[in-house]
Amino acid sequence: MTTMRTPVLLSVNVGLPKNVPWQGRTVYTGIWKHPVDGPAMVRRLNIDGDGQGDTRGHGGEQRAVLVYQLGSYRHWRRHFGRDDLGYGTFGENLTVDGLPDDEVCIGDRYRLGEAEFEVTQPRVTCYRVGLRLGEPDMPALLVSHRRPGFYMRVITEGHIRAGDAIVKTRSGPEGKLRAALRIPALSPGWQGSFRDLLATGADGGGPPPGVEPAARPRPAWAGFRPLRVSTVVRETATVS
Repeated sequence: MTTMRTPVLLSVNVGLPKNVPWQGRTVYTGIWKHPVDGPAMVRRLNIDGDGQGDTRGHGGEQRAVLVYQLGSYRHWRRHFGRDDLGYGTFGENLTVDGLPDDEVCIGDRYRLGEAEFEVTQPRVTCYRVGLRLGEPDMPALLVSHRRPGFYMRVITEGHIRAGDAIVKTRSGPEGKLRAALRIPALSPGWQGSFRDLLATGADGGGPPPGVEPAARPRPAWAGFRPLRVSTVVRETATVS
């Protein structure tokens, strides 16, 4: 019998915004995160000692805490041949062993130490992570390698620290739909309803194996693709 290992919090990382030179301009960013020694207080909008430079695209109640995984660190260390990627390098607040992106569902809840969190969305990458790593293509790579990490909101404030076990307290509804389809006793009518929900992308993860995707308009943008600038037209002294 295979024993499931309990996920563990490896590091709590915080950092306040600062000005950083980049490509001839100055960027105000809080992506430089560093591990905390001892317990850290988690509050509704932030961990004590943490902050975001661009609050339009980062932070807020629904993106209070960013999570990144040890498995992804190992992946990028191999991919880039680098041994200098310490915890917090990807701008995450919580570095964890476990909770891979393809197994975590929106709505899942986890307890760490005194605090409880709820998964709200995958990470939406921006150029700042490329700035932090010195890898300009990093935002696109996080998406194409399917290793973005994810955000959580704070359900219960409290202290957490490295070494805390990560205990799942509730599953999101999309995970329940997929699990229900594996129950032989589920009536055919309910199986059909659940398959319809999953086929229309109600869980955000696309249909499971054996479920045909529902017909829908093609997206206007299907993903990253190479582009080449052929001409730059100067409209004014400051706009091109």
